Order: sequence, then structure tokens, then C-alpha cells
Amino acid sequence: MFQFSITAKNNRARTGIFTTPHGDLQTPVFAPVGTQATVKTLTPEHLKSINASLVLSNTYHLYLRPGDELVRDMGGLHKFMQWPNPMLTDSGGFQVFSLSGTRKIDDEGVTFKSHIDGSTHRFTPEKSIAIQENLGADIIMAFDECSDPNDLAYSKIAMDRTHRWAERSLKAKTRPDQALFGIVQGGVNADLRAESAQFISSLDTPGIAIGGLSVGETKEEMHNTLDVVLPLLPENKPRYLMGVGTPEDLINGVLRGVDIFDCVLPTRLARHHSAFAPEGRLNMMNAAFARDTRPIDETCDCYACQTFTRAYIRHLIVAKELLAGTLLSIHNLRALIRLVESLRASILDNTFETKSAELLVQWKNNASRAPLTETKK
Repeated sequence: MFQFSITAKNNRARTGIFTTPHGDLQTPVFAPVGTQATVKTLTPEHLKSINASLVLSNTYHLYLRPGDELVRDMGGLHKFMQWPNPMLTDSGGFQVFSLSGTRKIDDEGVTFKSHIDGSTHRFTPEKSIAIQENLGADIIMAFDECSDPNDLAYSKIAMDRTHRWAERSLKAKTRPDQALFGIVQGGVNADLRAESAQFISSLDTPGIAIGGLSVGETKEEMHNTLDVVLPLLPENKPRYLMGVGTPEDLINGVLRGVDIFDCVLPTRLARHHSAFAPEGRLNMMNAAFARDTRPIDETCDCYACQTFTRAYIRHLIVAKELLAGTLLSIHNLRALIRLVESLRASILDNTFETKSAELLVQWKNNASRAPLTETKK
């Protein structure tokens, strides 16, 4: 039911096809995040229009509201949110562990308080898998512990716990139509990451995720960690880098052999008036755009760029119109999806080495907002 075939390679970068019950994923692929069974401000038709093929939803949030059993009774996540293509759910681990002041971790699981009403709940590997089986995504995650990447002593404890929880997650899984991915942890310590990569690989899950990055470490530490982990993972399994999503991150990830990405960044930036652009991330609130007749990005084929000016989008922001968030979300997501499409095409035609270097130069200024002087053109 789940098959992964590599279609082309260029050094460590590769393209592939991952077969799921709801369609094939062409990799490398970027997944928009629909935390609460919706990608914020967008409809499924918007997602289809930007060529999204995979959407992620969040176990923790959907467990609390509306409840995983309700989603199951509504026909599962695909039917509930009317998304017909592949879906992925995380385990809820990262959200639970981010509630540092209101949760207690032990070897069996985690007790935490809801951010909604303060009620107490308990997640174990078995509970996380049961919730994800009710939600019904194609790809599900083993329950893991994400630790402070620079705390070596605790990273060892969290990694060992993650390994035990991965084994328990596998034993708890009952649905054959869901692919369970194990998760590599270990902070930014090379020895721990190598140990975790080898252990998780030994479980022979249909794919492998790399967790615990983009959580406070430097870019160099992230890249060094990927350089340790990825060569140790099986070639014939998709590799998923969790929660990483600037344009530069995607290029560097594909360059090292990552197949799947997701991140809330493009839609979060859209809600804060920021847009990805070749000259650097733009603050669309800037007065410099008040009479700017250009689209956000003259090279972009999305609806927002093909239809509206920077001046109009700035007007929407100043007027506090909800359409601003929709248009910027369409653009930011399409920018990342266009980027992985370009990377995929360059691997297939054996121009990746040249193309990736060009794209890194083009997109390097999007990790933070561009200086205002760069927008006055």
C-alpha cells in the first residue's frame, strides 16, 4: 500500500514517488500546515490551485477540539475537511512538550493541561496512535519527546525515551492503511543523532522523520545534524524534516537528501503582513508599497500575484480586511511549492548543482525581512 521509489538522484538530492491511499506524492514535497483541520484563511480549492499535494494536521489540537472521535464519526479527517489528497498528522508530542509550564513527563507518557480550558489530559504512545487512527491521515507519527537541542544530558534521556515510545507506537498501531514514521531525536549532538538514526532505521517503518530541529539551534548546527543523520537513513524510505520551512531551509534540506517538509511559517508570516519575494521578505505594511503597481513577485504564477498589486494588498492590510491574509497565504505557500517544484525539475534534468546554488542566492534574504531600501524600486 505504501511504496517509495526514487526516480532520479543528483549527489545526495533525489526525487521520488511515495504511494499512499489518497494518491501519489512527488518528492521533494512541501506540506502546508492545517493545524485544526484547516490551512488558516484558505479553502481546499485554494490549496489545489497552488498545487499543494500534502497537508498536515495536528493531533494535539484536534484531540482537544473538536475531538478525534467526532472526526472519526464524521468520516475521518479527509472527509471532515474535504481534502481528497494525502494527509499527515504529527503525534502531538511537540505541542505537549512546548507547554513547559503545564506538563509533566514520565517514562510512560505526558500529563498536561489544555491551553483552551486548563483541563488535565494524558498522552502516551498508545493514546497518540489511537487518536491518529481516529483522525485517519495517510502518514502518522510515533510519539516522541522533543528536547532542548543544546542540553546534552537531557537530549540523551529524551532520545532513549523516544526510542522506547517508537517501539510502543508500532505495537499500538492497528490500521494497515496508515504509514507510521519513526522520529530521530538527539539534539545537536552528533553521537546521539547517529545512534538515534540507526535505532529508528532498525524499526523498518515506511518512512523516517527528523525531529528536534528548527527549535533554537543555529543554521550551522541544523545543517551539521542533517549531514550526520541523512547518510545513515535507508535509501528506500522517504525522509521527513519536521517543522522546517524557509526557502533557504528547503534548498539546504533537499541538497542533503530530505524528501518531505512542513512548516507553519508561510501562513503565519501572511497573517503578520509578510511575503516571500526574490529581493527578500517583504513587510507589506510599509508605506513604500502604497502606490506600488507591481505584484508581490513578478515571477510568481499564484492568483494573488497574477491579479493584484502591492498597493492593493497594502490597502487591505491597513483596512484590516481578512482578504489580505488569504492573498498573502496563497502567495507564500505557492512560493515554497514552486521552489520544491523547481528543485525537483532540476534533479530530474541533472542541473540541480547549478540550480540550487542560484536559488540559494535568490532566496537567501527570506529568513528575515528585507531592509526597506530594498523595496523601493
